[in-house]
Amino acid sequence: MTSKDNVGTMIDALSPNAMPLFSKLVDFIKNECRPAEDEFEEKLEGFKIIPEILLTLQRRAKELGIWNLFMTHVHHITVHDYGLMSEQMGTSFLAAYATNCAAPDTGNMEVLHDFGTPAQKQRYLNPLMEGSMRSAFLMTEPDVASSDARNVCTEFKKETRNGVEGYVISGRKWWSTGAEDPRCGVFIVMGRVVDKGEMSKYHTMLVVPAQSLGITLVRSLTVFGYDDAPFGHAEISLEDVWVSQEDALLSSEGCGFKIAQSRLGPGRIHHCMRAIGLARRCFEIMVERMLTRKVFGKEMARHGMSQEKIADCKSDLDCARAIVLLCADKIDRIGAKAARGDISMIKYAVPDFVLRIVDKAMQVHGGMGMCEDTMLPRAYSYVRTLRIADGPDEVHKMVVAREECKAALKRMGVEVGAATRSKL
Repeated sequence: MTSKDNVGTMIDALSPNAMPLFSKLVDFIKNECRPAEDEFEEKLEGFKIIPEILLTLQRRAKELGIWNLFMTHVHHITVHDYGLMSEQMGTSFLAAYATNCAAPDTGNMEVLHDFGTPAQKQRYLNPLMEGSMRSAFLMTEPDVASSDARNVCTEFKKETRNGVEGYVISGRKWWSTGAEDPRCGVFIVMGRVVDKGEMSKYHTMLVVPAQSLGITLVRSLTVFGYDDAPFGHAEISLEDVWVSQEDALLSSEGCGFKIAQSRLGPGRIHHCMRAIGLARRCFEIMVERMLTRKVFGKEMARHGMSQEKIADCKSDLDCARAIVLLCADKIDRIGAKAARGDISMIKYAVPDFVLRIVDKAMQVHGGMGMCEDTMLPRAYSYVRTLRIADGPDEVHKMVVAREECKAALKRMGVEVGAATRSKL
């Protein structure tokens, strides 16, 4: 459970518009989302249907006005505010879905809002905002090192059909989260345009109806054995999938990287803060177990090694929260582009902090920590995946190092132009 002191401290850090939303969210998660988790698991039937309990929670969130909170401009709150809300969502695996704040929909909705055409917004953004449709983001490919996004090579070949200019899509994607959800209605696909037999170096994103001819779900991918039903992570084949030229985001070619960066920046705040919320829940159940289990004649919490675990976890938790909220504050003040290095730093640092906490909680629980009797294995699989999702640690460390080198060159009086940046 979230302690009253923690919640009080968080409320003090919120803007006035966020305070009532935050209070409603905390109560909703504590009293409705977490108690519903067991029923959700019991009613799962693979990827066939969405358990009714989740739909009930979504209706309730709408009633409370805690729906689409990630759209900060709509609710007149800050990125910092939403970061604190995301931590609360992380304490229940249903909360982000219940409030329509789950990936990949949040990023896709932001992309459609910022770059979509009026027709795309009407057809896809509106039902996504309403929660009647879900989406998937198709970028990563199995045959190339997708950590370097320039390697993405799905082809968008220009072709006119029935007098309408468009593209034929050919390629294979994987780790397409949400693609197996029975409500999934649209994909945002990254690829490169082929014109006059040559593949452009410029990447483009297309909006593709999920039920288009030529789309095949090759297989469902598991994460450490978890299939994440009913949402899933799919490998998808696209063969001779035709869409019109108007399905390009921004209605133009070559904007793929620009769109991808706008999508991933704020999303990393959301992911990191939800991971911190998850870590806090793992930390709390670890301490509770230490206080109620005896080994060698006394409670675990009275042993020195256990106390060291508690202290280390508390330190990791507070450090992780601090660097993410500092990053969120920087985005609020000067924008995501200027906070690029900070965003990359939290992306690799926070999962490392959180993994240490989850690992210690598993160790304290012994055999129980390895099986489905606790949420710890699910937590570990989620956080370990986060070190790869949205770019592996190595890429983000490279970005941080480059930003620090540029800052050092400026201190040394060296002009940092395009030529210098390309060498870093």
